[in-house]
Amino acid sequence: MKDLIRFAMPTDAGRILEIYAPYITDTVISFEYDVPSLADFTARVEKISGKYPYIVYEHDGVVVGYAYASPYIERAAYDYTVDLSVYVDAAYCGQSIGECLYAALLDILAKQGFYNAYACITATNRNSLNFHKRMGFTDTGTHPLAGFKHGKWLDVCWYYKRLQADTNPPQPLKQISSFNNGDLLQPDETYKK
Repeated sequence: MKDLIRFAMPTDAGRILEIYAPYITDTVISFEYDVPSLADFTARVEKISGKYPYIVYEHDGVVVGYAYASPYIERAAYDYTVDLSVYVDAAYCGQSIGECLYAALLDILAKQGFYNAYACITATNRNSLNFHKRMGFTDTGTHPLAGFKHGKWLDVCWYYKRLQADTNPPQPLKQISSFNNGDLLQPDETYKK
């Protein structure tokens, strides 16, 4: 069966939460303390995917990773800037799935008309820091002792990527609902060549 990247559906929320939960309970990669209920998480997926791309990676018909964009900061001047997240099932890490998801996510964000993408990364997460460098992001600085989890204070690093070279005033964003799965880059078009 072919690997596939597609837009997430509310029915994917259970599987996405299965992937995400260990990052909450066992790591300092996510700064959430408690695993959300399936109902709360489904509502979160639906809310985010109403404006921003929320995509999943399927391998043999099973979702093994996901990525999404969300608001950077909730003020009108930041409307063309997004915050990014990507998570891959631990059993599938190291197979370029994150790279494929990010390539598809960044591409669709540029098509929507977004200009800037940021990622907030726990400073101890060397894999993510290196991943973002490989994906063309620039380290814009560290916020020391920004979060407290698992009994320790943690620094976070902010990474940035410009999605549009254009510096003219932006045009209205294209609604995510105007795109379909055929508009997404697929693994064979990105890092899995």
